[in-house]
Amino acid sequence: MRDLHKPGRSEVLATEGMCATSHPLAAKVALDILAQGGNAMDAAIAGAVLLGICEPQMTGLGGDCFVLFNRAGEDKIRALNGSGRAPSMAQADALRAKGLSTVPLNSPDAVTIPGAVDAFCYLADTEGNLGLEAILQPAIRYAEQGVPVAPRVAFDWQNGAATLQGAARDHYLINGKVPDIGQVFRSPGQAEVLRQIARRGRDAFYSGDIAQDMISTLTAMGGAHTADDFQNTKCTESTPMSGKYHGIELVEHPPNGQGATAILLLNILKHFDLSRMDPLGAERVHIEAEATKLAYDARNRFIADPDHTARAERFLDPEAAAKLAALIDPKRAMPAAAPLTEAIHKDTVYITVVDQNRMAVSLIYSIFHGFGSGIASEKYGILMQNRGAGFTLQPGHPNELSGGKRPMHTIIPGMLRQNDRVMMPFGVMGGAYQPTGHTRFLSNLTDFDLGLQETINAPRAFADGSVLKLERGYSDAVSKQLSEMGHNIQFSETPLGGAQAIRIRDDGVLEGASDPRKDGCALGY
Repeated sequence: MRDLHKPGRSEVLATEGMCATSHPLAAKVALDILAQGGNAMDAAIAGAVLLGICEPQMTGLGGDCFVLFNRAGEDKIRALNGSGRAPSMAQADALRAKGLSTVPLNSPDAVTIPGAVDAFCYLADTEGNLGLEAILQPAIRYAEQGVPVAPRVAFDWQNGAATLQGAARDHYLINGKVPDIGQVFRSPGQAEVLRQIARRGRDAFYSGDIAQDMISTLTAMGGAHTADDFQNTKCTESTPMSGKYHGIELVEHPPNGQGATAILLLNILKHFDLSRMDPLGAERVHIEAEATKLAYDARNRFIADPDHTARAERFLDPEAAAKLAALIDPKRAMPAAAPLTEAIHKDTVYITVVDQNRMAVSLIYSIFHGFGSGIASEKYGILMQNRGAGFTLQPGHPNELSGGKRPMHTIIPGMLRQNDRVMMPFGVMGGAYQPTGHTRFLSNLTDFDLGLQETINAPRAFADGSVLKLERGYSDAVSKQLSEMGHNIQFSETPLGGAQAIRIRDDGVLEGASDPRKDGCALGY
């Protein structure tokens, strides 16, 4: 139990249903949907779409999603890939011919076709109870009436505003300025888009006036996007991957997401007794950092569109993990792996919902960098993701940019299962940090027996390329010791990620926790 004399928050306990996410309005809407007879999928979609209005710098209709879920009465976990593809005419050679070594972040070359809307419509039809009209109504109302800008959102908006270009400045600045905390942001164009989707389904978004608005904006800037690219967008069902740590099964979405990296990282960490270490000490940070370098090096070389790589199962191989663990010097930092040729980011939203029938949904939804590509469609103000910057231009690489291909994704939903029972949907937003965040989350729970909220609150560290990022919760002594071990320490101004989780206890009670690094909360009833 936390020290009640100190500032903090307690876990939220309820019995009928619960949502945890990064904005309270979205959490409330999810509970309202449950109260109307919707299930966890209805509620998760309603909350996620609203997050695109509450946190437009993080996500929106022009983005992608990944989902893990179980059906009521089942413990089988299912996966849905809602990531879009590069335009069919996209070519790495064309960018290399311009002298480029990476896909430019704020160009139409980085804009892949949005996949989330197709996924939401598919899931509402196949897994939901209420239908799109009811699910989308709250987001339509808030898009029209407006949402007061929350403190963390205002912080991120200020940091990302320089990315906005052309029509995006009209749609996402107020009188040419970044909104202040509490200032009301409205998006009438997106309200109309959502109304059309509610009436006509996914075709309203991927064909006709709305699709043409996006295509015209992109082609005017030199994009290769076509009407067929949009119309042919289709989500795909996938088979989750998993690995065990201290008897708990970590379930991840398969590639083209980076979830396999978290499983490899845990398999490496099994070779070290973290439980005997100080949870906030240098020794633990060092071992995790070294394991991260090795696991991420594998990620950078092999994670790609599953249609173009067959190496994902290698991430589950205990022998491969053992060989990597043997490379770690407990006293000295190794050089960082080669820097990424594909972009990384920190901007994503995550929502998890559990309903009274114990359907659990773990959903992550993003436009990649802050405000995505910075390009918004002229008429409706749909921000376009720059997920194509997740491709590499390295010839022959499995993640090389190519027409009709899905890029490596950093966003990963998570679930925990114990004794074949779904026990916790969870996620840790934070771009490249996410596999490290998933492993640290599970380690905090099992190695150090931290409570759910304390597991989320605890300071974070991340070996990010050539630097070891520390949050300010670490002591000067720990920082000094890590420096002496050869780490290049950086205290990041922006917190590392943001987690949300709901534990389904053996007694049936739901226990929720939400990251104070964000504006959100866990709510239950």
